Parts: sequence; C-alpha cells; structure tokens
Amino acid sequence: MKHVQTRARRAGAALAAVLTWAGLLAGASGCSSGGISKGIGEAFGKPRSPEDAIHVSPDDNTKGVRPQEPLVVRVPGGRLESVKVVRSQDAEESPVPGRISDDGLSWRPDGTRLALAAKYTVDAVALDGSGHRSARHTTFTTAVPGQRFIGYVTPEDRSVVGTGMIVSLQFNREIENRAAVERAIRVRAVPAVDIRAHWFGDGRLDFRPERYWRPGTKVTVSLRLRDVEGAPGVYGLQSRTFSFTVGRSQTSLVDASAHTMEVRRDGDLIATVPITAGAPKTTTYNGKMVVTEMLEVTRMNSRTVGFGGEYNIPDVPHAMRLTDSGTFLHGNYWAPDAFGNTNVSHGCVGLRDVKGGSSDTPAGWFFDRSLIGDVIEVVHSKDKKVAPDNGLGGWNMGWKAWKRGGAVK
Repeated sequence: MKHVQTRARRAGAALAAVLTWAGLLAGASGCSSGGISKGIGEAFGKPRSPEDAIHVSPDDNTKGVRPQEPLVVRVPGGRLESVKVVRSQDAEESPVPGRISDDGLSWRPDGTRLALAAKYTVDAVALDGSGHRSARHTTFTTAVPGQRFIGYVTPEDRSVVGTGMIVSLQFNREIENRAAVERAIRVRAVPAVDIRAHWFGDGRLDFRPERYWRPGTKVTVSLRLRDVEGAPGVYGLQSRTFSFTVGRSQTSLVDASAHTMEVRRDGDLIATVPITAGAPKTTTYNGKMVVTEMLEVTRMNSRTVGFGGEYNIPDVPHAMRLTDSGTFLHGNYWAPDAFGNTNVSHGCVGLRDVKGGSSDTPAGWFFDRSLIGDVIEVVHSKDKKVAPDNGLGGWNMGWKAWKRGGAVK
C-alpha cells in the first residue's frame, strides 16, 4: 500500500510540472509576438538596458558640471570592452586619455579635472556575465566660468633678444593660488639651465636663470593656464607655447660721475660713448636695467612721470625704455654741450643726437646695435638702486633672494 501511495505522489508531481511548463509557455505566447523564445528568455533572464548595464557619471545630458566632479564609467558585472571619450572645446575635438581598471569594472581618465566650457562625449561598450554586449552613448557639458584671467607675456613670440631678457607675466587679475599658476607655466632652455620663478605681489610672475643667458640659447615658454583656478571662481584662459632666441651678448656700463658709457660686445670693449645723466636734483637710478622698448621717436612729457611742466618734447629720437617709471636711454639734441661734461637730465641717460635722429650720431649708432633685452648698468649716481620690479630689474636681486620668491617649494 505504501508503494502505491508513493507512486501516486510522484505522478502528481510530474503532472504539476507539466502544467507549470504549459502555463509558462502559454503565458509567453499570449504576452507578445515573440512567442515561446521570448518567454524562455524572460524565464532565464534577459540583457539589461544600456542604462543599467553601463553607468556613466556625470549623467547623460547634465549641464554645468564643475571641473572637480569625477568622470567615471562603471559596470555592475562583466567587463568593459572599450571606452572612448572626446572633449569638444573652442571648436576643436581632442581625445581624453584614460584606462580601464584591471578587473574591467571601471574606466577613469588620466587627468583629475574636467575642462571648463567644454562638451564631453562618452561611448562605452561592455560585456555582461551572460555574454550580452551593451553599448552606451552619453554627453554632458561643463560649467562656463564667469571670470577669467590671462597673463600678458614679455618678450614677444619668435623674437631675438639680448642676454638680459627676463620672462615676465603681468596678470589682469590678482592671483591667490600662486603655486597652482606657477606650476602651470614651464620655461625651458636649450642648452639647459636652471630657471626659477619670482612673484612680485599677486599680479606679476618673472622667470630668469642665475646669470645672463648664454648667446644662442633658445627659450620655450609653455602656458597651461586654461582652467587653472587662479583665485576663487577665477580661471585661466590661455593654453599656448611660444619661444624666443637669445642673440649676441651686449652690455653697457654707464658711469654717471665720469659721464661715459662703455659698450661691450661678447665681453670686448667696442666703444666708449660720452653721456649725460640725471641732474643733481633728478638723479638716475643705479643698478642693472634691461631695454624693454625701442622707439625711433617718441614724445616725452614731464607730467607723465610725476614732474611738473619742466619739459614736453614731441620728437625725442632713438628712445629705449629702461624702467616702467620712465627711465630711458635716448638721443638728445637740445643740450649739445652736456655730453661727457655734466649731468642735466631728469633721470634719463642721454646720448648726442640731432633733431629727427641720425645713424651717424652716437645715439643712432647705439640704437642700431641694440636689442630688447640688452642690459645697461648705471654706477656712481647719487641715487638708490633701481627696484627689481621696476621694468625688468630682477638682475639687481641676488639668486638666493630670487629663488625665495617662488610659490612652489
């Protein structure tokens, strides 16, 4: 009797199983045109949607993403097969380098920050544990900063300069994150030499080597300031590289007491020129000054440099700027008896010239043989030494003090 009951239970179980499969197949055929095959797929699991299979952060179509937000592609299972990310910025497209993790579950970019004012496009392909392949395409845009900063650079790109040239950046906004900005600027030289940065306040950053550049040196300046946060909410705009070449060596020594200027080319004395320097009440700065501007002719008005109405000369010839405060070395045609004898200027260094200028005069001769970046040093004047930030006066600062002025330690 017991065996009969057991057989009955087994028959009932078998019948129930048959009815269950029949119900599944009937339900499958009744739910869609996919018929039996889709029903089996639902019974055993189906591929996830692309959104479930591949997670991208930031989310698709997000706008105003901040630069510090992470960009990451993940899968909950299986592995990523490929990830391609493209950044569109300033009408240019560039690939975003990155790598898939060893376990295949995530992708991250090599960089840690997103670019501002850019569109990112993400295309990812993944394979799940059941062998199903999924593809995902997403986009997002990053925030557009309300404030930008730029650096005005000296010297000009592709210029040939004297051996005393200092690379100088004048920023249009105050820089609070000075180390971040300094790291984003690279100054290299061939042949190589140690080049250091020095900040003058929050708005100016200069670079120079310990000694004057060697003639023939090629200097390359790389500005990677784009999206660097110089101050809270203020981001850099520039991403460019420029270069300049150092020409022959020419230095000039002005002796304000002897009223002479010795001109040396590659270390050799090539001329001694009579000069006139600042008068006793308007003396010329001592120290090393660098030519930053060369003008065939210019107007000089005493009121623009803090004096009264002492002079207003509309046609000063062969003028070379030495300081931001208004010190020039220039041609002089209105004091013909002063050169080599007495100091009569308002702080400038004057060389004999004629009205309208001439290459046959000492001023014209010197102008024609000078470069922006040449050094003119004044000694024996009864005045203080020129400040390191007045023009390109950084050569008046010792090397140890110069290096202390950098923000990156």
